[in-house]
Amino acid sequence: MARRKKIYEGKAKIMFEGPEPGTIVQYFKDDATAFNAKKRDIIQGKGVLNNRISEHFMVGLDAVGIPTHFIRRLNMREQLVRAVEIIPLEVVVRNYSAGTMAKRLGIEEGTPLPRPIVEFCYKNDDLGDPLVTEEHIFAFNWASQHDVENMISLALRVNDYMSGLLFGVGIRLVDFKIEIGRQYDGDYHRLIVADEITPDCCRLWDIESGDKLDKDLFRLDIGSLSEAYAEVARRLDLLPGNELIVPRPSN
Repeated sequence: MARRKKIYEGKAKIMFEGPEPGTIVQYFKDDATAFNAKKRDIIQGKGVLNNRISEHFMVGLDAVGIPTHFIRRLNMREQLVRAVEIIPLEVVVRNYSAGTMAKRLGIEEGTPLPRPIVEFCYKNDDLGDPLVTEEHIFAFNWASQHDVENMISLALRVNDYMSGLLFGVGIRLVDFKIEIGRQYDGDYHRLIVADEITPDCCRLWDIESGDKLDKDLFRLDIGSLSEAYAEVARRLDLLPGNELIVPRPSN
């Protein structure tokens, strides 16, 4: 079999040239990182779980008319996606105060926000993905005003869908980040949800207990990332019964 051409390797995924023009194979790694990769580990099976979870969310978004780059899952760790021009911004939607917002504004973690708040961060690991305003975005030509309006609309639609879906399985969507790409057709382009939607890029809390089911477990060393991600997958009916596709640590 011909060796595939690697296009890009990030902290959690590797992108390979796809089998057809305009496609990319997205491979999910087991790497766990935090604090812009200053903290690292390998969590066996994490990539398999994230592949399944991201597929589930992307298929659901497409079904309700929110365009994504997802085409199909290829195997346990890979999915075929559309090639897009990624806008160099992380789009963050916050429903509750947590993480950097809680620290930045002095709002107690877990406080419900009066409405979902959309923030933008400039995608640059060396700078720590700094928070930016719309004025920065327009001044540095990262996106047009029309694109920004569409990005906010897309992000809020994703929030509506994800919040309802997760609430139905007993999970509170505290906040999340997505990336958005431009898909071109000649001179015309449309914006679509790209990258991934997994517990790596969401804060997910159990509604009854408040237990964290996301990467904060790894960031703060307060629990098993693999078991939390498997629990999310189980609640979404992606794992049968009590199956755990990652090994439990031995005592």
